[in-house]
Formats: sequence, structure tokens, C-alpha cells
Amino acid sequence: MIFLYLFITFFEIGLFGFGGGYAMISLIQGQVVTRWHWMSMQEFTNVIAISQMTPGPVGINSATYCGYTAVHNAGYDGVMAMLGSATATFALVLPSFILMILISKMFMKYMKNPIVQSVFSGLRPAVVGLLGAAALLLMNAENFYTPADPWRFWISVSLFVFTFVGTKWLKINPIKMIGYAAFGGLMLLY
Repeated sequence: MIFLYLFITFFEIGLFGFGGGYAMISLIQGQVVTRWHWMSMQEFTNVIAISQMTPGPVGINSATYCGYTAVHNAGYDGVMAMLGSATATFALVLPSFILMILISKMFMKYMKNPIVQSVFSGLRPAVVGLLGAAALLLMNAENFYTPADPWRFWISVSLFVFTFVGTKWLKINPIKMIGYAAFGGLMLLY
């Protein structure tokens, strides 16, 4: 039964997840953590971290890891958990695949139409809002600790600030920033 729910959930996310993988993060979190309780927020945060570090789109990687974790947390192991990964990934990609086939010719024909241009202009703020929601969802006590533990709290805040400044203004390569942040994260172990 979990496979059917996984398919429906990730099909809906794929259908309404405009703006790419990062915009889908808040939708995925709302479903797998808040609605279905397939995983904890800490597990979801780990899924996002792994999804960003592995090759491929973050939305698809997240669906793959969420499908595996959801089925694993439901008490299945091995092949069944991998089937959960495949189900979530396929369901996430399927709406885009279908829609791209259906509208590719129409879009090229009506691309200059003012109504079509207006629709895409209206989608841009929604995409920015979804990206902002994804960022805010990851800014929680599980990821930044709390001021009750000042050492870990200030390291977490410092890592966030240095990463933001490094990528935004200093234009440091994001791969290097991941390495620097991993080294800084090791300080959280002590």
C-alpha cells in the first residue's frame, strides 16, 4: 500500500513542482515529513544534504532517497526499499515527461502569445517563493542547533554565513564550499 501512496504523492509533486528541484524541496518536505510522517525532519535534512552532493538534479535525487527511506522506515529492506526509490523517482518524473510531450509543439507555436507570456510571468514569483520556503524549512534547530549549545550554534551560523558570502560575493566554486563546510561540520562533532 505504501507504494501506491508513494506513487500518488510524488506524481502530485512532479505535477505541481514548478521551478525545478530546489523549488520541490518544500513540497516534498510537506508530504513526506508533515503529511505522511514517512521520516523525521532530521532524516529529511540528511536526504537533502545527500541529494545535493550526489550527481543529478536535487529533486530527483530527493525523491529517490525519500522513496527508499519511506519504505525502509515502513519495515521493508533490500529490494523492496529499492523499489520504493524507483517508484518515487518514476512518479516524480512522469508528469514532466507527459507534459513535455503534450505541449512541446504547442509551446513553440504559441510562445509569442501575450497570454502565454503572462502565465510564465506569473509563475516566476511562485518559483521564488517555493525556493525561499525550501531555504526556510532547512533553517531550524536541528540544522543550526540552539543558543543553549553556544559552541555548535555559532559554528552552524558561521558556516551558513561563510557559505553564503563565499558563493554570493566571493564567487568561490560551490564544490570547494561543500568541502570547506564539511571540514567546518567536523568541528560540530566535538
